[in-house]
Amino acid sequence: MPPKTRITKDMIVNAAVEIAKQRGYESINARTVSERLHCSTQPVMYHFTTIDALKRAAYARVEHLHSAYMMTVLPEQDPVLGIGLNYIRFAVEEPQLFRFLFQSGYAKEHSLPEMIDSEELPPVLDAMQEGSGLSREKTRQVFLTVALFAHGYASIIANNGLEYDEKLVAAHLERAWNGAFLAATQEENEREETV
Repeated sequence: MPPKTRITKDMIVNAAVEIAKQRGYESINARTVSERLHCSTQPVMYHFTTIDALKRAAYARVEHLHSAYMMTVLPEQDPVLGIGLNYIRFAVEEPQLFRFLFQSGYAKEHSLPEMIDSEELPPVLDAMQEGSGLSREKTRQVFLTVALFAHGYASIIANNGLEYDEKLVAAHLERAWNGAFLAATQEENEREETV
């Protein structure tokens, strides 16, 4: 008789992420995870005493996947536009995971200032600042404008309200970036003139 497969915490989180990806985060529970792993619910409840704890672990994994996806920008691409398009593409390719991240209530951040101060954002701001030459504060302001624009597009697409047309989305995103960048540059120049 072959030995029983040991069900690890990592296997459980992976199964929960796959369930969220296919059926939505609302479908994550001990029964669906155990069915996916071909085991009883006992290992699931051993590693996670509550389903909320399991969902939070799955959320953290999806958040990490999302960050890595966003930061995969081609060298010839403008980093800000590349990150913004990747943000929207993630919603197109993984609508259930996008909804899990941004419409489930599991985010650690509960306001825009908290989001901008989150641990995941510095690499994004670093790339933007390097590409724009703006101060960190102005980079944050530009990021906020572009992020709100990209999030609006992504949310509409993830909720089946809009067809994805990459050329059109890229053109709109570029306009948002150019407008925010121009405003930030003018504000920095005016500040320098008064100093």
